[in-house]
Amino acid sequence: VESVCTDCQDCSTERTMRVLALLGLLPSAQGFYLPGVAPRTFRYGDKVELKVNKLTSVHTQLPYDYYTVKFCEPHGGVQQASENLGEFLTGDRIENSPYQLYMEQDQFCNILCAQNLKSHDVAAFKMIIQEEYHHNWIIDNLPAASILDSEQYITTTYAGGFPVGFMEGSKTFMFNHVNIIVEYHPLEDGSRVVGFYVEPFSVKHKFVNGQTWDGADIRTAPPLTSCDKSGPMVYEGIMEKQEVKNGQVLFTYDVMWRASKVKWASRWDIYLSMDNAVPDKVHWFSIINSMLIVLFLSVMIIMIMIRNLRRDITRYNRVLTEEEKNEEREESGWKLVHGDVFRAPTPAPMMFAVFIGTGLQLLCMAVITIGFAAVGFLSPANRGSLVIAVLVLYVMMGAVAGYSSARLYKTFKGKEWQKCTMYTAFLFPGICFLVFVGFNIILSFYHSTAAIPMLSLVALVALWFGISVPLIFLGAFFGYKQEPMKYPTKQLNVIPKHIPEQPWYLGTTFTVLVGGILPFGACFVEFFFILSSMWMNQYYYVFGFTALVFVILIVTCAEITVVLCYFQLCSEDYHWWWRSFLTSGSTAMYVFIYSMIYFWRLEPVLWVTYLLYFGYMFMLSISIFLVTGTVGFLSCLWFTKKIYGSIKVD
Repeated sequence: VESVCTDCQDCSTERTMRVLALLGLLPSAQGFYLPGVAPRTFRYGDKVELKVNKLTSVHTQLPYDYYTVKFCEPHGGVQQASENLGEFLTGDRIENSPYQLYMEQDQFCNILCAQNLKSHDVAAFKMIIQEEYHHNWIIDNLPAASILDSEQYITTTYAGGFPVGFMEGSKTFMFNHVNIIVEYHPLEDGSRVVGFYVEPFSVKHKFVNGQTWDGADIRTAPPLTSCDKSGPMVYEGIMEKQEVKNGQVLFTYDVMWRASKVKWASRWDIYLSMDNAVPDKVHWFSIINSMLIVLFLSVMIIMIMIRNLRRDITRYNRVLTEEEKNEEREESGWKLVHGDVFRAPTPAPMMFAVFIGTGLQLLCMAVITIGFAAVGFLSPANRGSLVIAVLVLYVMMGAVAGYSSARLYKTFKGKEWQKCTMYTAFLFPGICFLVFVGFNIILSFYHSTAAIPMLSLVALVALWFGISVPLIFLGAFFGYKQEPMKYPTKQLNVIPKHIPEQPWYLGTTFTVLVGGILPFGACFVEFFFILSSMWMNQYYYVFGFTALVFVILIVTCAEITVVLCYFQLCSEDYHWWWRSFLTSGSTAMYVFIYSMIYFWRLEPVLWVTYLLYFGYMFMLSISIFLVTGTVGFLSCLWFTKKIYGSIKVD
């Protein structure tokens, strides 16, 4: 990861870097990070708060509140941190914890609390351990990396937190001791947190001389023989592991502080790169793969289409000799359908206009979101910022949807523009909202934090009805006031021209199936990393690569659709409107099929996991269908207007 800021001694440096990024003076071909929060400096002995977030599992996709199971609670009660709408939508619930950390002060064998587990507590712990739930802790807005010890090796992971426990055969063990390792960067006026690691252990604690403790007051707890006050816990020193069963469980922790040369502005680098677990060459492979597909299509257009088009246009515009007129040779090709090529699409011209309007809304939202992410404004350090950006930009682009659908529908000589606008405002977002509310009800039965609170749901409805819908109607008002689109051919046949029988390879089914293969092939490698970010709790940060792949996807959709549209017109089939939309839109079908294959990486254990995964992936696929279909239509509209505007029509 390329770090943009070299030092963040004050916020002015950060603001300067943001301005430079917006001016395009910083490279975006590679992911980089612009800090989203002001640095906090701690002095020696200052309390450093450790917060806990939701419990997560990739196998269930049902996050739970941290204190759903019987962990040690802080004195004074659990307090929830203030969160934004994006954090609520992603299921985050950040709360305080009882762990006591003080800057640069090591602590060993600290007793946190003792919990007496009853049968229902044991059942809850066994369930979340069997489903491989993970802790997600935070210090100074930095998530905990996990260090897992075993007899063979030590594994460090930087995403997904650390597990609650583990299974050995039929027995279940919990991690009841943690080594908390905090790295700090020393400054003249204090220190800043730049690294956070948690090394969990399962330890069956025992008191000296077999003494017991009621767990009421930590100050009265007897000394432990199972850990050392003079140094941290080590794997080799564990005599017996803590099995999950009825009885008392003692939770303990060590705290170690390590000086680091890593500066505050670069502290996220190792998290985002996963310590170079996924080298950049994998993303470059994706880019090169995509570029080869674009090159192949471009060469096809140059070598075949342009040469054929030049020949066609020359032949159509040539003045016939008297001899040729007397022969009365019948013309063939795309010129013959000039009187029908710009007929309104059939069937459902209104729905076509609605799809194009919604597709443009999503396309504009995606372009701006990826642009902001590529210059670092939507980094993982700002939890929920990406979700908020998507929501806000989507509703703000409502004016684009209303304007484009209304003007296109007017071009089709439609009269029910109010109905068209209503469909634009409520069809796609209404389906998404109903699916989301349905899932929210199901998640509420599971008491999952993924079920958003009622106030957040009201905020979503307010965004939709208070901003998006009025902007769509405003855009539609101006769109319908505009003149219809002008076509290069004026004459329309009263009776539609008969379309000759088409060969199988130019049929709708075949061209639609073929049209989505190359665009999907141009982006499937990067799509794998996006799915891993969505469903495997991985960080996704290379938005520079995403921007390049997105551009390549758009170009590929445009080129393949234009090529197939030309072949369709040459065979005198003028029903290109829906065909152009479906041809490139079929990319979404391959995306959904690929997501079905990817699903088995989650190793699902609950039926609700199937429902959530395929429900949300279906909605994502519909969004991709509308975006890529709109790109295909716009490219074909430009192409047909261009070629028919270059010939003489009698």
